[in-house]
Amino acid sequence: MNPLKLIAGPCVIENKDLVFLIAQKVVELSKKYPIEYIFKASFDKANRSSCSTFRGPGLDKGLEILDDVKRKFKIKVLTDIHEVTQPQRVADVVDVLQIPAFLCRQTDLLVSAAKAVEGTNKIINIKKGQFLAPWDMSQVVKKFEENGISPNSGNLWLTERGSSFGYNTLVVDFRSLPQMKVFGCPIIFDATHSVQQPGGRGNSSGGQREFVAPLARAAAAVGIDGIFMEVHPNPEEALSDGPNMVPLNKLEGLIKDIINIRDAVGDNASSSSMEMT
Repeated sequence: MNPLKLIAGPCVIENKDLVFLIAQKVVELSKKYPIEYIFKASFDKANRSSCSTFRGPGLDKGLEILDDVKRKFKIKVLTDIHEVTQPQRVADVVDVLQIPAFLCRQTDLLVSAAKAVEGTNKIINIKKGQFLAPWDMSQVVKKFEENGISPNSGNLWLTERGSSFGYNTLVVDFRSLPQMKVFGCPIIFDATHSVQQPGGRGNSSGGQREFVAPLARAAAAVGIDGIFMEVHPNPEEALSDGPNMVPLNKLEGLIKDIINIRDAVGDNASSSSMEMT
């Protein structure tokens, strides 16, 4: 079984000191467990609820900090892209370009991202839209395949992050994990955004952090290649997505649980339901 991919970091780059603190703590953790660690942070949160909330340092400063993290800790880094002008510039620095859930159907952005990583071993991680059925991701995968990135290459990842359920609420249908697995891409479960309450605080999103751990354990039992979790030393003071972020000092225990469950169910976890038909 391949090591668990762990995508972890703050929601947004708040400052360089915080980014380095989180990266160092998770790097230390990754040395203790079979983990492939990818540091995550956004240089710009372009879809915030309000214009008055913190968005990040911007493209130039953000990429500078991400490059520093990558070089200092010798780890892969991931960040979001939002506009067709960004992928090439971002791909010059980061290892994983992430397509936000709200933008997963934006053809021009997807094509631009595919062209930016063409001829490299860099990765595209696509968040499944909160508004899409898992089987609808086949068309998203097809757009990348038509632009040079095969789903079987290992360089195209799909991430489940919950589905809209009424107002200000997301739910997770764990059938989506094996349903998306059939496309041939590694499957990631976003445990923290799955408990988000979009716009739940009026000018910002709320969240139910207490459900991150049970959902993450459930995903490991169903079968995943990686786990995505936003972490922070003090989520209550985080400048974005604090209500659904994992306290940094709680991360190790949860990772141990995920690894143990994943080891117990083995490689065939996500396909076992298909064998019953």
